[in-house]
Amino acid sequence: MADILSVLSEYIITGDPLILGAQISIVFASIAIVAGLTYFKKWKWLFSEWISTVDHKRIGVMYMISAIIMLFRGGVDALMIRTQLALPGMKFLDAQHYNEVFSTHGVIMIIFMAMPFLLGLMNLVMPLQIGARDVAFPVLNNLSFWAFFLGAMLFNISFVVGGSPDAGWTNYATLATTPFNAGYGINFYLLGIQLSGVGTLMTGINFIVTIMRMRTKGMTLLNMPMFTWTTLITSLIIILAFPVLTIALALLTFDRLFGSAFFTLAQGGMPMMWANLFWVWGHPEVYIVAIPAFGIFSEIIATFSKKRLFGYNAMVGSILAISFLSFLVWVHHFFTMGNGAAVNSFFSITTMLISIPTGVKIFNWLFTMYKGRISFTTPMIWAIAFIPNFVIGGVTGVMLAMAAADYQYHNTYFLVSHFHYVLIAATVFACFAGFIYWYPLMFGHKLNERIGRWFFWFFMIGFNVCFFPQYFLGLNGMPRRIYTYSAADGWTTLNFVSSIGALLMAIGFLILAYNIYYSFRYSKREVSGDAWGQGRTLEWATTSAMPPFYNFAVEPEWNDHDDFYAQKEKNKVRQYTEKDYKPIHMPSNTYFGIAISFCMFIGAAGLVFYWYWLGIVGLIGIFACMIYRSFTSDDGYYVSVEEIAAIENKIKADQAADKGGEA
Repeated sequence: MADILSVLSEYIITGDPLILGAQISIVFASIAIVAGLTYFKKWKWLFSEWISTVDHKRIGVMYMISAIIMLFRGGVDALMIRTQLALPGMKFLDAQHYNEVFSTHGVIMIIFMAMPFLLGLMNLVMPLQIGARDVAFPVLNNLSFWAFFLGAMLFNISFVVGGSPDAGWTNYATLATTPFNAGYGINFYLLGIQLSGVGTLMTGINFIVTIMRMRTKGMTLLNMPMFTWTTLITSLIIILAFPVLTIALALLTFDRLFGSAFFTLAQGGMPMMWANLFWVWGHPEVYIVAIPAFGIFSEIIATFSKKRLFGYNAMVGSILAISFLSFLVWVHHFFTMGNGAAVNSFFSITTMLISIPTGVKIFNWLFTMYKGRISFTTPMIWAIAFIPNFVIGGVTGVMLAMAAADYQYHNTYFLVSHFHYVLIAATVFACFAGFIYWYPLMFGHKLNERIGRWFFWFFMIGFNVCFFPQYFLGLNGMPRRIYTYSAADGWTTLNFVSSIGALLMAIGFLILAYNIYYSFRYSKREVSGDAWGQGRTLEWATTSAMPPFYNFAVEPEWNDHDDFYAQKEKNKVRQYTEKDYKPIHMPSNTYFGIAISFCMFIGAAGLVFYWYWLGIVGLIGIFACMIYRSFTSDDGYYVSVEEIAAIENKIKADQAADKGGEA
């Protein structure tokens, strides 16, 4: 027994009451989930309707549920950070635990929250906007989600088993190489992100093929909805940037697991090469999570201003320019790390240049609202709030782009405030806005507007109270990543105010959670596909609020940017009857995605703990799944005209009953 306890103590984290609480919570939550599924006899439903699904809408919902869970986890990390820094000399976290918390906070929020949230919205909306039945490769879509999800789970179990990574979200060598960091935490970082990144890369390929090959009749590239354009450009950045991260993670994994020396200085490696490879991926990654946000705000602002998006072609051009320049600015992340004046000057100029197409978009949105008949719905107020907050982040970004000035700002809380003003104001605000805006497509009802406004004001005010003081903390010399400070430093008041802001943001998140529950219980169920009554694009042209699994009974036609809105204005929305229906080909559900992803998870988990035999078992499982798939023929199935007619007639009957009830 003593030997067993000794072995377990090597892998299971003990001695910290916070981690013990997390371990107990995980056990009880797992028991509750298993008990609930068993009691309500939902195991078959879970596997047949969700785990094996290839329906892009359900996969999008699973991405967003995962992202909201990660938002909670990353938010708890943020509260722990702000609690530790609220007052001088706090003992809430020790130095090691603080390093782990801020390291995992960054990774979770960017890679496991922001990206999957946006990928979820893309999965949900983009195929509908182009009039497609599904994505080009539905099985690959299922595989992509499970690779992401199990990669996220592998990373997240590190804080209760094995130990969390503690070298920052950037994981700089030599902090992450074996001579200086021999634990398991960095392995969790490398292999969890690697597995998740494989899923993201496959998603990028899938979306590009879908948009290029599956647009409905009449939809050209230059009359696609703006969110579809941003999905296309984001996917292109993904397939160009993520291979760099994949290689960097693989090289550092070889250093740690097999004794190579790509980044190990003592053996002739180049630690700065990691910084270059990381940020060659890392800065395009900022735009991977920002460009879709621009598409979301474009859709919302045009919809609730009741106007066509101003300067559509200029908007497309500016986003293309941003995507190109995003690969030419990575050195601004380490101006202070020994580059020459010429190198710093070049990257300083390219960084400033990127503000020009960004400014173009700001004016596009402002002119769209100008003289519009604005409806101040909750998605719209998130979109309006984004503009001034993002501008603050952008202006301070130009300040950081000046290489000489960056020597003062670098690695201070000025930088921390800047990237939170960019990423929260753009990405998180957009996630909330898009989630609320397209919520009827997922669940058939809108979120409560009154509660939604409470959520907005708590979160938006809390955000500014939290991060605006950090600009002044940075100018007063407070370095990032420190876990304590003294009263003599003069940072107490601003840190305390900042921590209050973090608490307000947490209250806002709880209000969102309550709104989801309240709306599920009490909100009116929508029967029309155009849930807001102001839809301009094809996702609102479906016959029901929650589109049927085949999306459209008849393939729609598209002739202009806002063709659906134009049809409604002219009262020319086409109504289809049974004689218009034809059999629809649909893909079959599959367990291939979760099977091969689980094999990758098993192999990666083995390598985390240097159990090479388990890594080999996982590799064998991967090849077995691939061979099985190669010899399996599944051409999907056809939805008969009779089934389509039955579904559409039921939708029409529900709509007629709803109108009768209102009368």
